[in-house]
Amino acid sequence: QVHVVESGGGLVQAGESLRLSCVASTSIFSFKIMGWYRQAPGKERELVAGISSSGHTNYADSVKGRFTISRDNAKSTVYLQMNSLRPEDTAVYYCNGVVTQFPWGQGTQVTVSS
Repeated sequence: QVHVVESGGGLVQAGESLRLSCVASTSIFSFKIMGWYRQAPGKERELVAGISSSGHTNYADSVKGRFTISRDNAKSTVYLQMNSLRPEDTAVYYCNGVVTQFPWGQGTQVTVSS
């Protein structure tokens, strides 16, 4: 069973950047599409970025042009570079497969102050 650990969150001001990492306990190569999700207080978890095993990416409109997802299959790691952060990006961020999922990790808290 795959276990993941997300890290890299923190408290930043609007306009600043963060880079999130998600390290899996086993190879993520078989997960064709990996994604970063987020859940803000009182809201449902949403998919914000996805990346296929071939490197094709897709983003939610709310983060397009500001966030960049990448993956290193050899290191079983998925990254999320977040630039020009906004207060509305405040949430707990998680990684998981998009088509095939595994147990959710603890996530990493991102808080953006105005």
